[in-house]
Amino acid sequence: MTDKKAGAVSAGDAERPALPATGWAVLGLLSFGEELSGYDLKKRSDRSLHFFYWSPSFSQIYGELKRLEKAGYASSRMVAQETGNRDKRVYVITDEGMTAVRHWVREAPVEPPVLKHGVMLRLWLGHLLEGDRMREVLGHHREYAETMRRRAEADVAGTRAEEAWAYPSLVLKWSQRYYTAERDLADAMLADLDERDRRLP
Repeated sequence: MTDKKAGAVSAGDAERPALPATGWAVLGLLSFGEELSGYDLKKRSDRSLHFFYWSPSFSQIYGELKRLEKAGYASSRMVAQETGNRDKRVYVITDEGMTAVRHWVREAPVEPPVLKHGVMLRLWLGHLLEGDRMREVLGHHREYAETMRRRAEADVAGTRAEEAWAYPSLVLKWSQRYYTAERDLADAMLADLDERDRRLP
């Protein structure tokens, strides 16, 4: 996925460097106020972001954390672990970082979603595919959509008790509905294929 940089953010009178979308996503995860390690941030992104945007890799997360510290948007410290494992570094958003991400979420242009549907690209080239292969592609997509719907449903239930996650919970409900629609659209396309086959001489 292309990680486009947004425009520079002005926090107070100080002009700050532009961040890529991944940077704002990581800073947004920190904006809930907890001290989190890179591993924690990856778990949080897998729990929420990947349903509607994407989940950055560990290397992307750690790269952005370094960028955020350099910009003054986050700070870190080493903490000992109770398990006896080596110390871990945890990160927290700074006041300057909170100002920057609040400004970004309020003022930065919102890019419209760009649909890149690999399944539909294959079906668009259906004249090059056998009917069984088209149904196989759609069947796999239906299974994927249903799996994602169930995961989103489970994560919605897991966030209901967390007041700080009230809005992410709403987005997870949207994700649940989205994957429900993807599943139903796959069923409709399979029915369309059946109807087309019945009309063929």
